Amino acid sequence: MKTSLSERYITATINELPAEMHDDVRAELEASIADAIMARIEQGEVRETAERAVLTELGDPSLLAANYADRPLHLIGPRYYLTWWRLLKRLLVIIPPIVFVIVAFAQVLAGGNIGDILAEAIVATISTILHVCFWVTLTFVIIERSGGDLGISWSVDNLPEPQDARRGKGDFIASLVFIGLMLAALIWDQTRAFIRIEGESVAVLNPELWPWAMISLIGLLVLEAIFALVLYTRGGWNFLMAAVNTLLSMAFFSWFITLLVRGELFSEQFTNLWSDNGVHEDNLYTLAVIFGFGIAVISIWDMIDGWVRATRSNRSAESKCGALAT
Repeated sequence: MKTSLSERYITATINELPAEMHDDVRAELEASIADAIMARIEQGEVRETAERAVLTELGDPSLLAANYADRPLHLIGPRYYLTWWRLLKRLLVIIPPIVFVIVAFAQVLAGGNIGDILAEAIVATISTILHVCFWVTLTFVIIERSGGDLGISWSVDNLPEPQDARRGKGDFIASLVFIGLMLAALIWDQTRAFIRIEGESVAVLNPELWPWAMISLIGLLVLEAIFALVLYTRGGWNFLMAAVNTLLSMAFFSWFITLLVRGELFSEQFTNLWSDNGVHEDNLYTLAVIFGFGIAVISIWDMIDGWVRATRSNRSAESKCGALAT
């Protein structure tokens, strides 16, 4: 004898439930399905048609079973979604850039060429991003499924302070001043030089970097000025601006670290100043480490600062939208 659609539906539903729920759910479904079918038959429908329509309205047995068991059908529900998303963004802003710079710097110390440095740093960064996304998400999935409580709740104390428009103007002016000083320093170093020994000018940067390497550096400074202008015009940070800022910071880091690894960054006259007492190579190595570490710290700080500001601006926008909605 062929099993009815109703019996097949009920069996499919209870098979996804704990054994102790089988009898109660079966009895409830048998009664509710029979009543719904009978109501349709009384309205003139054929039994087979009525049965199919009732079961179709009930939907997927797995979904119905999840409702009976109060089991979520999502990785992370609305209760923890915002906490997960905010934590994930914060970790992705901080950890991957740090890994990129540390791995690149370690390759510099190991004497690797520029190809090895970038390859190792990029691979390590991508791997870090995947690990951060996976482990953070897995942690919240476990918390969601186990019914744990993070003890995190929103309160009015979380509301951000209003942004002062004058602060944005001050940042814009400071950025332009800094960029102007950088350009002036480049020109002065190559024309007048900051170091003079016995009346002779000693340039810090290698004059052979002109024109193409220096033009690329000047181009990056111009892009920084354009970025500062766009940031000021739009009135604040967002995640797109933070991403562009990260790319610019990584471009500056790559420019300096590439020339540093190749030994092409400093002028020969400047490096000769470090060759006293027959320890030329050790002194140059120390100089490269100090300079590279300084560039790495500045790049990481700039990237993190941009993402932090973007996150604060996003929270402020969400609060304003919430206030307007109420």
